[in-house]
Amino acid sequence: MSEHFDAVVVGSGFGGSVVAYRLAEAGMRVCLLERGKAYPPGSFPRSPAGMRTNFWDPSEGLFGMYSVWAFSGINALVSSGLGGGSLIYANVLLRKDEKWFEEDGKRWPVQRADLEPHYDAVEKMMKPQRYPIDHSPYNTTWKTRAFQEAAGELGLTFDTPPLAVTFGNHPAHPVPGQLITEEHENYHRAQRFTCMLVGECDVGCNYGSKNSLDYTYISAAKRANALIGVLSEVKAFRPRAGGGYEIEYVKHDENSEGRKRKTELPRTKITADRLIVSAGTLGSSYLMLRNRAAFPAFNEHLGTKFCGNGDLLGFLMRCTDPKTAVRHNINPSRAPVITAALRAKDTLDDPQSDRRGYYIEDGGHPEFINWLIEFSQVPGLVQRAMRFGWLRVRSMLSRDPRADISKQLSALFGKCDLAASSFPILGMGRDIADGNLTLKKEFLQLDWKINRSKHYFDGLRSKMKELAKFLHADFQDNPLWYLKRVVTVHPLGGCPMGATPEDGFVDSYGKVFGYEGLYVADGSVMPGPVGANPSLTIAAMADRTADHILTTWRKA
Repeated sequence: MSEHFDAVVVGSGFGGSVVAYRLAEAGMRVCLLERGKAYPPGSFPRSPAGMRTNFWDPSEGLFGMYSVWAFSGINALVSSGLGGGSLIYANVLLRKDEKWFEEDGKRWPVQRADLEPHYDAVEKMMKPQRYPIDHSPYNTTWKTRAFQEAAGELGLTFDTPPLAVTFGNHPAHPVPGQLITEEHENYHRAQRFTCMLVGECDVGCNYGSKNSLDYTYISAAKRANALIGVLSEVKAFRPRAGGGYEIEYVKHDENSEGRKRKTELPRTKITADRLIVSAGTLGSSYLMLRNRAAFPAFNEHLGTKFCGNGDLLGFLMRCTDPKTAVRHNINPSRAPVITAALRAKDTLDDPQSDRRGYYIEDGGHPEFINWLIEFSQVPGLVQRAMRFGWLRVRSMLSRDPRADISKQLSALFGKCDLAASSFPILGMGRDIADGNLTLKKEFLQLDWKINRSKHYFDGLRSKMKELAKFLHADFQDNPLWYLKRVVTVHPLGGCPMGATPEDGFVDSYGKVFGYEGLYVADGSVMPGPVGANPSLTIAAMADRTADHILTTWRKA
């Protein structure tokens, strides 16, 4: 006999963790299955050896956090680990713009008013704080102020967006490195510290400053007696005779990390009255497609309406003070990754605006990236090294009595002003959701081309260039742009919602049409781009899904 639950939740990201907590809190017997590891503070790698293995491919002995997909026209970066994308996202919790709930002339089956109470609930749990630019030492962040000054000149709206980061135990008194006081013990039973301003949000916060899902929803789900399984990868599921679902998963052995697996792992079977698939846009779409034979009523909308939420990466290089011609010392690693957002109006906001709306946000990165940037300047580095070597040889040949070579070693570094005066910028918005996910020989395939969204991307790039000009910087595209490729960290769609089976795979609550008790709760249910960073909207949708599940459960 397999173990039976009221609900099994697959995946622990912004959909799965929310649903698991809400159902467990209400008294359901819940099992949450996450394929990746748990990451307590201090466990995120920083060394080259650690980063080399920080990718997800268990068959190759890789149990790391990053899962990278390379499709035709677009690459996608997602996360494996307890907390899903919250482990590597840049903390932004923005609500979807009220007038942007429309795609191809059709209103979404869910509107902003439907989500407002759920946005409120998620924010209460995630406890976001805004970057405190009016307090020291945060007020030294040049790029935040620069975005604020650029907004009016470029016809954009400026905001310091809510961030799922603890800057201070009380928002009015932010202090870096302060011990965070928590009402309850967190999942990891670990101490956490307020934001250390080290720009490491996207590679995992080793100080526990991020209010990621493992510290919020998953910790609460554990207190509510949800069973949480890590390194537990779901492979198959099917309807049960008489109702409910059977789920098969494999248990990965972390001790086998670094070794290729030569045999298939044994599968464990469990059953549930309700199955909530929350493995992320790519993971959920893949699982649904892979198990389609067991669900003959799945409709033709499975795999459709994929988009990358308009993600576009650019770089502002060599930001310069026009009065002195000296490059600014921006220090992009001295802050969270994102501190500011610029918003462009959409045709849905203003019919006079002939564009699909977007956001441009500042970016930061860990300190070690600055070293890579400087060492990438090979000609200058070689020239300085040769000069240093020549001075040392000349000193030895001339028997120069001066033994202090500090000045020469300093010169070996050069000005180091390229990294200090440059930073990435991140664009996202309302691209066209026209991608299709399918299977080919059991592998996930994506048919998505940049062409249909070209007008959107051209407008976004043009505004990025205007921003660069205003900041007296050089604009540089992501090199993949020249190959007609983009990178998304916000893949959406594949299990899109619709008002009826004629226009969606799931209904407005995430329930799969044709199957009682089968739900999808993650970014795959979006019938188009969110526009803003989608994490908060995914979580709010999941909270709404949980309400619907609980309503039907209580009636039963």
